[in-house]
Amino acid sequence: MNPDAQSADIRTRLIQAAVEAFCEEGYRASCERIAARAGVAKQTLYNHFSSKDELFAAITQLGTESINLTLDPDAGDVRECLLRFSTLFHERVLGEIGLAFYRTLVAERPRFPALGKAFFEGGPQTMARLLAGFLARAMERGRLRPDDPAFAAEMLLSLLGGFERTRRLLDPVPYTPAEETARITKTVDCFLRAYAPERTA
Repeated sequence: MNPDAQSADIRTRLIQAAVEAFCEEGYRASCERIAARAGVAKQTLYNHFSSKDELFAAITQLGTESINLTLDPDAGDVRECLLRFSTLFHERVLGEIGLAFYRTLVAERPRFPALGKAFFEGGPQTMARLLAGFLARAMERGRLRPDDPAFAAEMLLSLLGGFERTRRLLDPVPYTPAEETARITKTVDCFLRAYAPERTA
């Protein structure tokens, strides 16, 4: 394995190990334990990430990027694009790992305020900004009713995550895949009705 590929492999293993450690132990999981899970020395971890905060932020960024990649600015069908975005949002943000990270952040935010700020900026805020950009282009092209795209993005994210996150945290009764798909579809269609282009006489 060439050096670049080996470095990428180690970085991937460290991130996976960190995800598992944070989900099981919360933010108190030590870098030493994370390195051991990845099968490397602690110094190797620090060669890739300067701190535990940076490692946590990298996990957040990867998750957000994978969701944002569904927002194709040239998508011809806004509904299909939003359905892909919303489906992956449910999988990543409202899935087991996403909820575990949310619990960790809520619990640790009073002791580590910078951690919460970094997560918000690299995760939800970045996602809202990119979604707003996608919606703005759709509005410019007449595929959605012209309005404040930043507000529209925040509204869609609230529809997708607000009550549903609370329900999954406090009363986690799982949906079947068909029920999950139906719920996502209803949410996106509700949003699109609110921003449907105005009909001309």
